[in-house]
Amino acid sequence: MAGGSHDRGSHDDGLRDHRAQDHGPPGHGPPGHGAPEFGERRVDRGPYGDGCPVRRGPDGIWQVSGYEEARAVLRSTATVQAGLGIETVEKLPSRFRRPVLYRDGPEHREDRRQTARFFTPRRVDEHYREVMVRVAEAQIDTIRETGRGLLADAAFHLAIEVASAVIGLTESRPGIRRRLERFFPEKFGTPGLTSLHGVRWLLRQNADWLRIYWGDVRPAVRARRRRRRDDLISHLLDEGCSAGEILGECITFAAAGMVTTREFVNVAAWHLFGDAALLARYRAADEPGRIAILQEILRLEPVIGRLRRRTTAPLRLPGGSQDPGAEVTVPAGELVDVLLHRANLDGRTVGERPERLRPGRPMAAGAGAPGLSFGDGAHKCPGAAIALLETDVFLGRLFALPGIRMAAPPRVGFKDEIASYELRGCEVVLAGRP
Repeated sequence: MAGGSHDRGSHDDGLRDHRAQDHGPPGHGPPGHGAPEFGERRVDRGPYGDGCPVRRGPDGIWQVSGYEEARAVLRSTATVQAGLGIETVEKLPSRFRRPVLYRDGPEHREDRRQTARFFTPRRVDEHYREVMVRVAEAQIDTIRETGRGLLADAAFHLAIEVASAVIGLTESRPGIRRRLERFFPEKFGTPGLTSLHGVRWLLRQNADWLRIYWGDVRPAVRARRRRRRDDLISHLLDEGCSAGEILGECITFAAAGMVTTREFVNVAAWHLFGDAALLARYRAADEPGRIAILQEILRLEPVIGRLRRRTTAPLRLPGGSQDPGAEVTVPAGELVDVLLHRANLDGRTVGERPERLRPGRPMAAGAGAPGLSFGDGAHKCPGAAIALLETDVFLGRLFALPGIRMAAPPRVGFKDEIASYELRGCEVVLAGRP
C-alpha cells in the first residue's frame, strides 16, 4: 500500500510494521521459540508440502508456490494481469477506459500514483476511522440488543459503509447491501448465448449492473458533478471518465474492499473464538499488537489464494528444482498461477513451523507480516491498512461484549477461479440470552 507521513505515532506504528511487537499474555507454543505459537489454518486448502516452488502443471499453466518466486512474478514488468474476467474486458471498445485492475504498464502506474492519497495511513486514520467506529458500534449495539447476530452480515455491512466512503458511494438509494449481495452471489453461473442457463446468467448479470448503476453510481456521480468531494469518484470525474467507466471502477473496488474484508473478519473471529489463549492475547494487546495478530492470521488464511498472470517476455525465476541455485525460464505468452496460500507457508521466508499461527514471527528481509496476502508489485492491494484497521475496530468491540461466544462455526465454501474462501452461517450469541 502507499505510505504517507503521520503525526499520531501509536497508530502509525500500528499500520506500518508489527513484526517486532510482542504484546499481551504468552501463547502455548513449544519452548525455545521467539514468539508464542497458537493454532493452524481453519480453512482446509489441502497439503502445502515442500515441493518444487516453480512447476508447469499438466494443463500447461505454470504454478508458483515459493515466496520469493511468487513475489518475483508479481513484481515483474514482463507479466500482465490474467483471469478475473479480463477476457471479457478486452472485448470492450478501445475508447472505453479499463478499470485499474485490468490495466498494466505506465498508465496503470500513473493511475495508482494519483489515487495513492486515498489509502495512506494518515488518511485511513483521519478520514475513515470515524466511519469504522460508527458502523461497528451500530452493529455491536444490534447484537447487544438482540443477543445474537450473523457475523457475515455484520461484517458485510461494515465493509460496505467503509468502502463506500472511500469510493464516494454516499448517495445510494436504499438496498445497497441487497444489490451487492446479488451482484456477488455465493455461486456464479457462466453467462453466454449457447445455453438457456448461460442466457439466464447473462440477463441476470446485465440487470445487476444496471441496478448498481441506477441505485448507487448514478446518484453519486450526479452529486459530484454539481460539487466535487475528496473521494475516488470525484477523482475519476476530474480524469474525464464517463458514468459507465466509473461504474466499472466502483464494481472493482467493491469486490476488493467489501467482499474480501467480509471474509477476513469472519476468519479472524473464527480463530479468536476457537483459541482462548489467542483471544486473551488479543484482548490484552494495544492496537499495534492486535493488528500484528490479524496480520499473522491473514498470512495463514489469505482470502484470495491465487493470482494469475500472463508473461509478455521470457521470465527467469529462481526455484526450478530443490537446488537453491537452480533457475527456470517461463516463456513469453504463458499463464502463471501465483499460489499465495502456499507461498505464505514457505519456510525459507516465513521461518520455522510456517503452518502455525505465530504473531511477531521473524520474517526474511523484505517480507511483510501478512506475507503476500495483499499481493505485491504494481497490483498490490492499496487498501491493506483499511482492511486491517476496520477488522480490528469491529472485532475489538465484538470481543468486549460480556459473554460473547460462537454458537455455530461458519460454513466454508470456495470460489475456485481465485481459490478464495467464503464463510457463512457463523452465529454469535451472548451468554444467558434466549
